[in-house]
Amino acid sequence: MKFFSIFTPDPKSASAPPSPERSAAMGKLMEESIQQKSLIATGMLLTDPQGGLRVQLFGDSFTVSNQPGALAEAAGRRSGFAVLQAKSREEVIEFVRNFLKVAGGGEVELCQIPDQTVGL
Repeated sequence: MKFFSIFTPDPKSASAPPSPERSAAMGKLMEESIQQKSLIATGMLLTDPQGGLRVQLFGDSFTVSNQPGALAEAAGRRSGFAVLQAKSREEVIEFVRNFLKVAGGGEVELCQIPDQTVGL
């Protein structure tokens, strides 16, 4: 099972830079997760006007804007994403629980990616 996840840090812990211990723990978690093939991809989401776009086509009306959309509202201003692989929902939940402990709290939204998804 694959999952797309959006992480929004706890505003209380996100305001300060991570400690050297937290950075080392996160590095270890990421390295182990990549080796175990449970972490497929990760990165930051720039949903604000400098990084986000909304492209719409309704009938003959085509628009492009940098106004925040549903993703920006869901992800917040400073968020990350990951594509995760797990054998079950319980396994991905446990992975996210461990990630959140190391990250200092926050919220992760998970969306399962169907197996029929076309890959590049």
